[in-house]
Amino acid sequence: MNEKRPIDDLSVEELQQLLYQKKRSQRRQRLQRLKEDGRVVDIAGRPAPNPAPPLLVRPQPKANGAMQAYTLELDREETAVTPPRSGLNLRWIANKLLLLIEVTAVIGLGVILFGLWSTRSELNQELTAVQNAESQRLALPTPTPTPIITLAVLPGGHKPPIEGLSPEPGEAGDIPAHLLPAINAYVPPPIPTPGPEQARRIQIPAIGVDKPIVQGDDWEQLKKGVGQHIGSAQPGQDGNLILSAHNDIFGEIFRYLDKLKPGDEIIISTEINTYTYVVRDIQRVKPTDVYVMDATDYPSSTLISCYPYQVNTHRIVVFADLATNS
Repeated sequence: MNEKRPIDDLSVEELQQLLYQKKRSQRRQRLQRLKEDGRVVDIAGRPAPNPAPPLLVRPQPKANGAMQAYTLELDREETAVTPPRSGLNLRWIANKLLLLIEVTAVIGLGVILFGLWSTRSELNQELTAVQNAESQRLALPTPTPTPIITLAVLPGGHKPPIEGLSPEPGEAGDIPAHLLPAINAYVPPPIPTPGPEQARRIQIPAIGVDKPIVQGDDWEQLKKGVGQHIGSAQPGQDGNLILSAHNDIFGEIFRYLDKLKPGDEIIISTEINTYTYVVRDIQRVKPTDVYVMDATDYPSSTLISCYPYQVNTHRIVVFADLATNS
């Protein structure tokens, strides 16, 4: 039998317990009254706690027409119901299935990419083998450089061909008749694609020359400036850089070429560098003395023009060697 003690002698925990029991008892009494009035029903098919969790029925109108409502505060211990587990959760199964599909798709994509890479590697190897076999079958000879001297007459001729006919003796200088067919059959090589190392400008301070350099030394190209013989060396490189221009037409660029003397400077510029050549020798030769265009094994330059002024039976040739590379 419980011993009754004064409230002041009770602890906080004991007071809370007594308050909880009193509220619970009041709640059960209220539920019992509602049940007796028919306003609380039990859920069928489920074991009810003691007492069973109540459900509110629709409120009934009072005699005066007002609706009577009931608010129940159910104890959590009495109303907490654990739903029955009826097998695996369908949502969980769907999530796992989607994850499996994604993983399978990623693996499949990796397999496809690897197959493409492997196929490409095999094709490259097969093509390389075929190309090597074809090269060995052809047994191509080692290429030899084409000589740059393909002319019978030095460039810088004064008169152009007339309607494709060979020049007559005296028109292009003292040219032997037996060389006229070769001169007529000569076709200038195609102009190379412009590059940063090609000669672009020539300056000769001693005779006041400052002109552009074009590729090719045929009649049309020499209208534009100083022509570089196609196939000759590039500025600053080993070999003979051959340049020519007219002396009495199209600007008379090389009119005073014969005024140069050993030690004078010839400055050749490209898009990326400037080279200085120093005059070594000056000669007057026949138009057929093409040996002056021979290649050298060191950086050199040869300047050619007709001579003498407005007579043009010979050529003036200036030989220069690379001095400095600035």
